[in-house]
Amino acid sequence: MTNEKESTKLKIMDAAISLFNVQGFNGTSVRMIADRANVNVALISYYFGNKKGLLEELMATFFEGFISALDEGVQYLNKKTSRDCLLTALENALIYQQENHHLARFVHREITLDTMLVREVMSTYLMKEKHMYYQIIKNGMDRQEFKRQPIDFIIIQLRGMLIMPFLHPQYIREVHHLIPHERYFLKHYISYLAMWMDSYLSQKPNHFVTKASS
Repeated sequence: MTNEKESTKLKIMDAAISLFNVQGFNGTSVRMIADRANVNVALISYYFGNKKGLLEELMATFFEGFISALDEGVQYLNKKTSRDCLLTALENALIYQQENHHLARFVHREITLDTMLVREVMSTYLMKEKHMYYQIIKNGMDRQEFKRQPIDFIIIQLRGMLIMPFLHPQYIREVHHLIPHERYFLKHYISYLAMWMDSYLSQKPNHFVTKASS
């Protein structure tokens, strides 16, 4: 694909994300997306087939990047402590979501719906995400770095903390007067995640300096 074609495809995706976040998927027409992207409506069919194909592309794009962000934590399990690996995975995923906060908000909202596409995403990407957390946490328990406790509940709590700022940015802005897509927020949020890990997971809590807070 040439640079011009790639640029056009990205313009369509950006326009769709913007409209889906405001109008919703069902409230957005292909014509509206084409107008926002300033492209011929036929190009949407050419690149994505239809609006559903565009939705699938957006979901896959987000989760491919999200899983890749988590993967560094898993890759270093034999070289670093489990808590370092878990915090690296969480920090990378937070940074990725912040850099793609409009897409993250839309995808996280879409995941709350019971559709065939969401079920497919859950059976692939979300199961893979769960397995990555499980590997790190189980490794930490086996090494006696983490307290033994139900791993599923740990993952549910972790995932909630990981996506909440990007699923509910308006709540955070209007109620807490914080801006989740600013680096200042992320720096302090990661520090609090480290504190949570120290108090809730670790056998021997200790100070941990993250890349974002250094």
